[in-house]
Amino acid sequence: MRAVYYDSFSQLPTVASVADPTAPDGGAVIAVEATGLCRSDVHAWEGHDDGVALPHVPGHEFVGRIESVGEGVTRFRPGQRVTVPFVCACGSCPECASGNGQVCRNQTQPGFTHWGSYAERVVVTSADLNLIEVPAALDPGAAAILGCRFATSYRGLAAQARVVPGEWVVVVGCGGVGLSAVMIATALGARVIGIDISEKALQLAATVGAEHVINSATHTDNDVVAAVRDLTGGGAQVSLEALGRERTTALAIRSLAKRGRHVQVGLFSEPPRIPMAEIVAGELTILGSHGMSAAEYPAMLDLVASGRLRPQDLVTATIGLDAAPAAMVAMSEGRNAAGVTIIRPDVR
Repeated sequence: MRAVYYDSFSQLPTVASVADPTAPDGGAVIAVEATGLCRSDVHAWEGHDDGVALPHVPGHEFVGRIESVGEGVTRFRPGQRVTVPFVCACGSCPECASGNGQVCRNQTQPGFTHWGSYAERVVVTSADLNLIEVPAALDPGAAAILGCRFATSYRGLAAQARVVPGEWVVVVGCGGVGLSAVMIATALGARVIGIDISEKALQLAATVGAEHVINSATHTDNDVVAAVRDLTGGGAQVSLEALGRERTTALAIRSLAKRGRHVQVGLFSEPPRIPMAEIVAGELTILGSHGMSAAEYPAMLDLVASGRLRPQDLVTATIGLDAAPAAMVAMSEGRNAAGVTIIRPDVR
């Protein structure tokens, strides 16, 4: 099969012909219809993920049709259109037993623990537990990004921060996951402020639900915090940081009202310093969001089916495998376009 492939970190990947995968016992091989270009894949390619072994094929959020299943799979069959959480749970550890497969101690992750979906085919483990059937009518790009960006933002806001209608939510970083958070917070009835350095990203944030947007490139951090406090009457109840930068995480935390909740989604290349004095004085809560187990998807899919969530509106570009290496470099250098780029193996 054709796949995006690299055998050293931070060097331009190539598109190569590699061995076709086979379905392991309990697992499945998925013929990839579409996969999302995600910053997490770029982090791994840059060498910031200790779990990635070389050579490697990236990609972890995708939709496709089951091509084959391994021994022991009973709930799914070839031909079904499916997606998966980017964290594939084992189903037998204490975390899975408590319903928290997204932090499974034995988790596998396509594109991290094994070869991923920037390819014509990808392997999924524990298929009966992790596969999620996707309606045939759902746009391929929309279906692909449900596996990571939307799932991570949805769990972060709905389950972790427990956003309720009328609350203010500040989203710092309006890339793919940040825009997903803007859309989800709006669907949950929140009032949203989007913060970014890109006017195009902020325009898109306003289009998908942000009530206010602030360009942090043209304001000092103190001015941004003051603007948020002015708009919200003292600070937001919830903040979400989607970049993984020390400065923007501090900005998000400082934008909170007393007793506010911060959700950290962005991944850091180095351990950050955070404004602990404000956290203690304001009794703030810091929460992580590491995706969502397959069992939690129905509520999010119901919002998609109702039209209140429209992931397809975030897709701004579709490319083939041959264009993916350059797109990864552009994202690493901060030159990627606003919105979400989808990779389709059938595009040449």
